[in-house]
Amino acid sequence: MNSAVMKKAMYLFVLPALLFYCIFWIFPILKLFQYSLTDYNGYVQSFDYVGFDNFKQLFGEEILGASIKNTLAYTAITVVLGNAIALALAILLNANIRAKGFYRSAFYIPTLFSAIVVGFIWSYVYMPGDGLIASFFAKVGLGGLDTNFLGSYSKALYSIIAVDIWKNIGTSVIIFLAGLQTVPNELLEAGKIDGAGRWKLFRFITLPMLATSVTINITLSVINGLKAFDFPFVMTNGGPGISTNTLIYAMYKMAFTDQLFGKASALGLISFAIIIAITVVCVLTLNKKEVSA
Repeated sequence: MNSAVMKKAMYLFVLPALLFYCIFWIFPILKLFQYSLTDYNGYVQSFDYVGFDNFKQLFGEEILGASIKNTLAYTAITVVLGNAIALALAILLNANIRAKGFYRSAFYIPTLFSAIVVGFIWSYVYMPGDGLIASFFAKVGLGGLDTNFLGSYSKALYSIIAVDIWKNIGTSVIIFLAGLQTVPNELLEAGKIDGAGRWKLFRFITLPMLATSVTINITLSVINGLKAFDFPFVMTNGGPGISTNTLIYAMYKMAFTDQLFGKASALGLISFAIIIAITVVCVLTLNKKEVSA
């Protein structure tokens, strides 16, 4: 078989994936851009083109800045705090402790439940007065600490983030545990012989060996944070006010509640650009760190 025929055969093999990519990725983005230039309400097929008015309105409104701020805070906290806790738990669960298998399963179980179910359950946990936290405070004589976590402008976002970390931390723990299994005991023993303490063993041997696991977990956490929607939708409806509005939730509400589909499409494009930029920078940075490690 000559090279020309081989090239044609290669293109034929690539063609199905390329068609799938164009139909389910490129075409929707182009359609989104088209709608972003209109006053389409999502229901009536007749609409007018308004140019870049939707973008101008968004950049002049508080909702865009608040949504970006909330999304970045959501992402940063879940990435840093979530992975730090997961790594600590993985190290503990990798040690020789009793019922190790039980604890590993226990931390992973929350990831098996739907975010909708978890959100509803934690809404009752946070409920002031009769919720689990309020009842606990009342029983130990600390009833004065009872607060409306989801109804507070300053606490609602962080309360939701805590639930997100609780639900998804099991996946990060499993990935870190898999990485810890690849750390050769010979290296750790050699480090101990050279007089290295636990911190130096972790910093100079264990952590560099976990570079791939760290890259995977941080990337997954960044993507999860940037597309946050489920918990704000179920637990607070973006409130109180817009204190828990994320980019994806704001886009949903704008399209299906306010019936401003054209404006929501513009917000979707802005969100897409932000998410792609942050994800690319994150992946490139982590890959460089992984190579250097």
